[in-house]
Amino acid sequence: MNELVLGTTNPHKVKEFKDLLQQNYFTLIVLGEAGSPTTIEETGESFEENARLKATIQSKHLNRWVLAEDSGLTVTAIDGRPGVFSARYSGQHGDDLSNNRKLLHELGDLPLKSRAAAFQCHICVSSPEGIPVIEVSGTCRGIIGFADVGKDGFGYDPLFFIPEYHKTFSELGSRIKNTISHRSIAVRKLLPRLKNLNFT
Repeated sequence: MNELVLGTTNPHKVKEFKDLLQQNYFTLIVLGEAGSPTTIEETGESFEENARLKATIQSKHLNRWVLAEDSGLTVTAIDGRPGVFSARYSGQHGDDLSNNRKLLHELGDLPLKSRAAAFQCHICVSSPEGIPVIEVSGTCRGIIGFADVGKDGFGYDPLFFIPEYHKTFSELGSRIKNTISHRSIAVRKLLPRLKNLNFT
């Protein structure tokens, strides 16, 4: 069976990818089960650069096929922030509550029509030689609300409002979210190319 290492230790992302990548032509291996992964500094200036860094460096280090992604939130009214700094926007990596508070503070009392935002995801699959073989992106557009709403999801999900559903990502539930999210859009582009990939 073809094996593909998922290059993240984020438990929320691991769960989403496992749900989205339920395929029988390859086996998805969690990074912690793939030997001794290396730590990678996300020094890229774009989601594309960071995903490529994580995939190519990790694959060469492990000598295995690696799928890595970088994703985050961009908000038009604040010049595309938080962008590549989404996970550490308030200074502490992974502090969702603090990140959300900072974003709400920056947007202040701007009306909904001025709070347009997009979740973006870029996925890179790298060969064991550290060569990027597949790269795809996905974008989901919405609006930043005025307060956290909903209990599911992670990151900025409680603030990310989808007008068509009249709900935030945190209210939608995983079934609907995994249909319309930036990550699911990228994965749908990825799967046909993975199916045709020669893992040898």
